[in-house]
Amino acid sequence: MTKTTKMVQWSPTDIKDELLKKYPPKVARKRAKQIMINEAVGADTSPEIVANVRTIPGIITMRGCTYAGCKGVIMGPTRDIVNIVHGPIGCSFYAWLTRRNQTDAGKDGENYIPYCFSTDMQDQDIIFGGEKKLEAAIIEAYELFHPKGICIFATCPVGLIGDDIHAVARKLSAQYEDCNIFAFSCEGYKGVSQSAGHHIANNQVFTHLVGENKKSPEGEYKINLLGEYNIGGDGFEIDRIFKKCGITNISTFSGNSTYDQFASAQHADLSCVMCHRSINYVADMLETKYGIPWIKVNFIGARSTAKSLRKIGEYFGDPKLIKRINDVIAEEMPEVEAVAEEVRTRTNGKTAMIFVGGSRAHHYQDLFAEMGMKTISAGYEFAHRDDYEGREVIPSLKVDSDSRNIEELTVEADEKLFKARKTPDEVKALEEAGFKFKHYEGLNKDMDNGSIIVDDLNQYEAEKLVEILKPDVFCAGIKEKFSIQKLGVPMKQLHSYDSGGPYAGFKGAVNFYKEIDRLVGSKVWSYMKAPWQKNPELTATFVWE
Repeated sequence: MTKTTKMVQWSPTDIKDELLKKYPPKVARKRAKQIMINEAVGADTSPEIVANVRTIPGIITMRGCTYAGCKGVIMGPTRDIVNIVHGPIGCSFYAWLTRRNQTDAGKDGENYIPYCFSTDMQDQDIIFGGEKKLEAAIIEAYELFHPKGICIFATCPVGLIGDDIHAVARKLSAQYEDCNIFAFSCEGYKGVSQSAGHHIANNQVFTHLVGENKKSPEGEYKINLLGEYNIGGDGFEIDRIFKKCGITNISTFSGNSTYDQFASAQHADLSCVMCHRSINYVADMLETKYGIPWIKVNFIGARSTAKSLRKIGEYFGDPKLIKRINDVIAEEMPEVEAVAEEVRTRTNGKTAMIFVGGSRAHHYQDLFAEMGMKTISAGYEFAHRDDYEGREVIPSLKVDSDSRNIEELTVEADEKLFKARKTPDEVKALEEAGFKFKHYEGLNKDMDNGSIIVDDLNQYEAEKLVEILKPDVFCAGIKEKFSIQKLGVPMKQLHSYDSGGPYAGFKGAVNFYKEIDRLVGSKVWSYMKAPWQKNPELTATFVWE
């Protein structure tokens, strides 16, 4: 009878070796650089991890494609821009209602459904070209909806056959002067992951949308909220808190967003970045062209929400705003703390693993910590090194061939619209007081020494980690959900929240506490057995073993 190795016998080095054991030598050497034993806590420099490199062919990755990042993440939540996917219909499955980006009708009562259509390219369009079909689709969409904007998204076949979607967009934009029509060269293969699509979307939105509205919106303490996608209503909860505090959110990129919000972003006095990876490009460009500084915030977790609100108040420096923020926190926290205290009697000491995109693998650790739970392993699907190690490593990053596929915009200060929001003396005073602009420390420094950090986790490694560490809950995306549950571990989807949410802000924290409490307390998972666990199965070995 074989002996089962217990969790206490596994050292971090043993775990890493076990993950790499099945790979051929060449693959193992590459993956070893993407699996890191964390030693960042208390260190002067964070350990280096290889990130933003292509997935090894044959490995079942959790990543999405460039098109998914551009259309699905950045532009998908916008409710009054008609999106047209130029490509086969299969690509458009990801284009509409798969990510649970919620919207409402807004003050104007206009449409609140983010419409998306496809040109449904067939074999003949691939052979003879699809520009005429795209042109007809744009005309039809305009005549049906008369939208303020129409966006066109290229899929892989379009890049391969050479359809000029930008020329079609320019032609019809000139024809319909009341409709802003522009395109995204976001072919799925164009980058390492969906991260490339984020960058492409950021560039085009900044080029074609930001700055179009010359009239400044009304309100005090104007901000942009960048990298919040209103999954499960997160953005609604954050906006509720802003309104209570008296903060005016001019533009959200891009949860529950509108054309006019994007077009008015240059009027804000501060940009607040939630998802660092997907939107830091726009934050930098807004600062360079219009003088709007940016800060990193996190509204996932009650304590992090309070900390971020206080940071916004400190930036504006108005005692009236600071008092209002503190009053709101004092009003909201008792309910949050009461629920947290109650669930901690059952969740304290439990463990979690988090492997999701953007900053969620980092942010959600705060919510688990409030429940007394420990994150023992984490990683990103599409991060760059600065998402792990902090922005200080950016100057040392090398530009590779994949990065050169993405246009780098040359942005300069606008002669008429640039206005420094703070004087040099005001900025210096804030920084001397400990305030940090354009700063993100990354995931590593907030994880325990010895914890396992994995970039671009794959199906095999996920199952092996669960087998070794036996977490009480595993957080990832829809592709991993059912395979993890078949291992007898509850799985919480943090890409689109299954049917839950919101989890942001104060009310979101309460929702999350209760849901995770139910998940980790349920015994149903331990009774589950997959068919191959009940019956004999074929076995095999790799040729190199």
